[in-house]
Amino acid sequence: MHFQGVIKKMISEFDNPVRYYLNFEDDMLCMNQLLNREIKIKFIGYQCLSCNSDIEIYRQGFCKNCFFDVPQAADWIIKPELSKAHLNIEERDLNYEKEIQLQPHIVYLANTGNIKVGVTRKSQTPYRWIDQGAHQAIEILEVPNRYLAGVAEISIKKYISDKTNWRKMLINKKTSENILNYKSQAKNFIPNTLIHYFIEKDKIIDINFPILESPSKPESLKLKNDQVIKGVLKGIKGQYLIFEENKVLNVRAHEGYLIQISL
Repeated sequence: MHFQGVIKKMISEFDNPVRYYLNFEDDMLCMNQLLNREIKIKFIGYQCLSCNSDIEIYRQGFCKNCFFDVPQAADWIIKPELSKAHLNIEERDLNYEKEIQLQPHIVYLANTGNIKVGVTRKSQTPYRWIDQGAHQAIEILEVPNRYLAGVAEISIKKYISDKTNWRKMLINKKTSENILNYKSQAKNFIPNTLIHYFIEKDKIIDINFPILESPSKPESLKLKNDQVIKGVLKGIKGQYLIFEENKVLNVRAHEGYLIQISL
């Protein structure tokens, strides 16, 4: 049985455990159903997520020309403090920037093997935490736009990391760090101008992932170098497919790759 399509980040469904889907143009493949089965992923070519050209993917699923042009790859995506839509200032596409930036955003803590701070649109919870491979998350602030979320994150990340160690996340060893204690500490780092957005209610979100076997020393696979990837699927966490023998494939890092999956 063969399925063919362009890789985009896996769609997730918040369930126990999380359910994952690869969404191709003509097929929706439930990846949970492939656990403990041997699958083969064959690299066919590229297809830019913006212009559909077969030029080599540069970053984030886009060819080099599109990466420096489309609003979905602008700097404010990674650095929310650079958002300017609230000032009515355009970077690449003001309508798009207003649509994304001028909506409620959450500043949160997530446990991805270590406690980290992050920012997401309110509409993207809990999916942002799932994508990061967090087994726990808690909201700190709810602010009306992306810029304010970025300002708060900058202040907090001076004391609490904003990075995920992907290897530590995939090993799947849950730390004993108390996320509630970190939230209490984070409150002290929030600028006075934003403290009224602090969420007093403590609601921890627990996330379980479909993992039969965690890698002890994750080794990253790359489709560009390994034209065919073959192995038994042992788990899915974040946006990673976990195979036997410690091999892992970062799906998000291969957006825009045209592939064929054989079962």
